[in-house]
Amino acid sequence: MNLSLVWDIFTKILDICFVWIAFYYILKNVKNNIKMVLIVKGVILILIVKLLSDLLDLYTVGVILEYAIQWGPLAIIVIFQPEIRSVLESLGRTQLLGRHKILTVDEREKVVYEIMRAVEYLRKNRIGALIVIEREISLEEYIRNATKVYADISDSLLETIFFPNSPLHDGGVIIQGDRITCAGAVFKTSMNPDISKRLGTRHRAGLGIAEESDAIALIVSEETGRLSIAVDSHLHYNLEPDQFRMMLIDELKPKMEVFFEADESDGEEE
Repeated sequence: MNLSLVWDIFTKILDICFVWIAFYYILKNVKNNIKMVLIVKGVILILIVKLLSDLLDLYTVGVILEYAIQWGPLAIIVIFQPEIRSVLESLGRTQLLGRHKILTVDEREKVVYEIMRAVEYLRKNRIGALIVIEREISLEEYIRNATKVYADISDSLLETIFFPNSPLHDGGVIIQGDRITCAGAVFKTSMNPDISKRLGTRHRAGLGIAEESDAIALIVSEETGRLSIAVDSHLHYNLEPDQFRMMLIDELKPKMEVFFEADESDGEEE
């Protein structure tokens, strides 16, 4: 096997890998956007109907669908420009090599401990709060326009930020690693039609950031004191404090650690 043949095989494998990576990130972001999912379903339906029209020799339907396929991409770009831009922004914000340090077990325990102390106080006193924890996808877009804090996380600081008379009370806090980066952050609210109309702006903003990033959004209801977590485009509403704490711990674990735990549990004998 000569060198040119090896190089040719290597480039083909590299080419396939790049295509699969591109498809993975596109599909990963599309599934988190309801309107983009509807676009994909519509395109698939048109292609299926076009295939049936060709098999059944439906001339008129085939001609109409040919025009739809020819001009459809341009129409989709014009009509769904905000959604397409949102997907591209999400791809651009993804940190492939990771920018923030991975927390040690002790650091994670401290983060959870301080957050839970603050959440218990806020819940009991009916003080609304939105705490967003950044993971792999950067939230720099929201940090840029918020009030910078850059302080070690503590329950007293979180309680002070969300105190009703505080000017930062209505915004969200963003945590990077084990530090509070900013407060008063404003997030895009979710447009998911399945959300209960009884839920307010905090819940919609928390779900909104969970839909367009991999962040963990912790929400304390001002009216009821109920605890919720928005993550991976889902809102887990009205959690008990213990459920809230356990879910927070699980979501803060690095992915590799979760994989190792799953392997160990599979290997246990009954």
